[in-house]
Amino acid sequence: MKQHVLPVTVLNQKSQIQPENGRPRRISQLWWGLSGVGVTILLWQLAISLHLLGPQFGPAFSPANAVQALAELAGSGVLWPHLQDSLRRVLVGLILAASLGIPIGLIIGYYRLAEAASGIVFQFLRMTSPLAWMPITIIIFGVGDRPIYFLIAIAAVWPFIINTAHGVSKVNPIWIKVARNLGASESQVLRKVVIPAIIPDILTGLRLAIGLAWVMLVPDEMLGVSSGLGYFILDTRDRFRYDQLMAAVLMVGLIGYLLDTLVRTVQRHYSWTVD
Repeated sequence: MKQHVLPVTVLNQKSQIQPENGRPRRISQLWWGLSGVGVTILLWQLAISLHLLGPQFGPAFSPANAVQALAELAGSGVLWPHLQDSLRRVLVGLILAASLGIPIGLIIGYYRLAEAASGIVFQFLRMTSPLAWMPITIIIFGVGDRPIYFLIAIAAVWPFIINTAHGVSKVNPIWIKVARNLGASESQVLRKVVIPAIIPDILTGLRLAIGLAWVMLVPDEMLGVSSGLGYFILDTRDRFRYDQLMAAVLMVGLIGYLLDTLVRTVQRHYSWTVD
């Protein structure tokens, strides 16, 4: 019998070529990313040097002073307790949001009646800014960490609900039918078929939820707490340490970027699609 060697050779060639093509692409993306950072820093410095933002924005707001202040704060250990408290609040808020949002998303995606019954109410609540709940939250929970947990949770819950429901709705119904024909109960169908299929959608919801939670954190930490990056920003403003203020802003952006990168790394390991 005549063997077909050509396809194997072509596949081997492709497997050798793809990493070579991928590496220059990654280098190019890194180059353009660093170029964007450089241009942003240059524009920042020009805005301060030329007083484009007004005379009140003096040299203390410059990128060089901000980076220097960030290094000093990191070296002295002043910033780490604030960062630790902020990360704890975000983590608790995300756990609350996921614990509530994923089950609700499963119910909405799995049962059409639940989707129809909740549609108007959920859209109304989703379009209400979490900041609008601040006065009510303080009345209910007082000041401290509890209102921050609540506000972060209600901001981050919607990506979990929406992405989970979307993932469930696109699961192949044949899979569910086969599982039922094999004797699987409804709970087994959810645990063995639906949930594994929607992990990429849940991770997408997590990525969006982290972004919302991190954005909500700074204004939330201005609600009568004495720690956290949001509190530290207010404190530096009151002490007229604008270099430290900008350093805290840099830290907020840097940690947010690292959190997003972490979730994207996890997403690459669960990047299958449901057909």
